[in-house]
Parts: sequence; structure tokens; C-alpha cells
Amino acid sequence: MVALGGGHGLFASLSALRVVTDRLTAVVTVADDGGSSGRLRRELGVLPPGDLRMALAALCGDDEWGSTWSEVVQHRFRSEGDLHGHAVGNLLIVALWELLGDPVAGLDWVGRLLGAHGRVLPMASVPLDIVAEVELDGVISIVRGQVACALTPGRVQAISLVPEDPPARPEAVAAVLDADWVVFGPGSWFTSVLPHLKVPELARALHETRAKRLVTLNLAPQPGETDDFSPQQHLEVLRQHAPDLSMDVVLADTGVVDDPDALEKAAAALGARLVMADVAAPDGSAKHDPRRLASVLDEIFLQKR
Repeated sequence: MVALGGGHGLFASLSALRVVTDRLTAVVTVADDGGSSGRLRRELGVLPPGDLRMALAALCGDDEWGSTWSEVVQHRFRSEGDLHGHAVGNLLIVALWELLGDPVAGLDWVGRLLGAHGRVLPMASVPLDIVAEVELDGVISIVRGQVACALTPGRVQAISLVPEDPPARPEAVAAVLDADWVVFGPGSWFTSVLPHLKVPELARALHETRAKRLVTLNLAPQPGETDDFSPQQHLEVLRQHAPDLSMDVVLADTGVVDDPDALEKAAAALGARLVMADVAAPDGSAKHDPRRLASVLDEIFLQKR
């Protein structure tokens, strides 16, 4: 299995997928320019480590070792000094990058320390900037940077990357080509999911792989990115950014679909069948429940649903 994305959405996907497979690879966006990641990126010129750290934390086991190390790498310092806001895992990852001189080797070492149930790879070899076309009151403006894309008023229409032709990590390309399933989402649609389709070598692999492709839809619109988006609009935007990329399955939570016929039609336009199931957390929050999601994904992979 290969899971694409970043941030909290990928964390949810990996928390479920690690339950149903022991051959799991996360391919993670590297465009974050805010918070601890942005500071390390600007100061040291490294890939932003935050989304990579979160993916590793999601792959930790449920035993004492895994749960402890997951908390350690996610821990943020609170102080009046320069360490304030930095995540321990970000510093650990960057330290290994400096010592080993290889981003993938560094992530593999952190994964070994955490006992991660899978591998975490950056989608590109260089830090990226997201450039978005944002519409507000009929006027299109251009904003640059992941944080700006998420916070600028208006609706994001499309994205591109700087540099335009970034080098994909060969390991990520190989993982996609070797996969049985590739899972898109959930997550911030324009800043975590769609950027993978803008890295040419990775996009080519996503088109050429024999793997089946699954899209897990979000439980709620992303403020600042997909305000007022219906589930089917997420699929329409995906199709606009990759018109020749077909999907096999679209997974949506039953409770957030107001128009099943429209969503089924949007899924069919991608070549996919629609699976609706209860995968949201029972507390009513806009979060996927890892156990529910794992159960449904397992049934899909085994062709029982």
C-alpha cells in the first residue's frame, strides 16, 4: 500500500492502513512553510520535516514503545526562547539528515527507532512552494506558500508548484510503481493531496502503476481551501488537476453525503465506484475513526465491499 498526503489527513489514513497491511509506504508532501517546519526550512535549507514527522508518529505501534515514542516526537517545546514551538521529532529528523546527508536514510533511521509499521518518504528531493489561484468576489489573485494558501480569503481554484519540475524521490516513484493500492486523502485538498499530481515523475508513476487507486474523501470542508465544497466538488477538482488519471474506488462517510446520486456520478467520471460507510469518529468531530476506517478499507482491499 502507498498512501499520499500530509498533515492530519495522512495521519488518519496511516493510523488505519497500518492495521490492515505490514507493507505500507507514506509519500508525503514537502511544501510546509509555517511553524517549526518553516523555521527549520528557512534556517537550514532542509525539507520541511513536520508532515514527515506526523506520518512516522502515525505508524507507531499501540504498545508501550510505540505510544511513548509517538508522544515524544510529537512533543513541542514551550518556552520564551528560540526552542518555543519546535517539535522534538522535527529536530531529531533534521539532525539525522545533517549527520547522514540523505533525507531517506534519516527517515528510515527514525522509523527504526520508533518501531514504525511502514516507511515514510518525501515526495520530492527539494523543498516546494505551493502557488494558488484564489478567487474572491470575482477577482483572481495569486498567492504563494502553503500557509498563505490556507489562510488567504477566497476560494482556491487551482495550484502549481515552485519549482515547476521538482525532482521526485526515486524511492517514492518506485513505491508507487510497485504498489497494489494507492490511497489519496483524506487531507487538505489543495495543499496536501493535489501537490503529488504536480511532481512530474511522481504523477507519471501514478498514471502508469498497475495499482488500484482509492480516494478517501474528507469529512468536512477545509477552511480557507475548500469552503462550502461538496464531496463531489472535491472529485471534480481532482479530475481538473489530473484529467487522465482514473480511480477505482471513492470512499465517503455516509453521514456527510447529502446527494449520493451526484457523488456517484462524480466518482463514475473518474472511473470509480462509490463506497459509502460509517468511518467518522463517533463523537461527531470531523475526524476519521481509525478502527472504523481500517475495517472498511480492509473489506475494500479484499473485495468484500
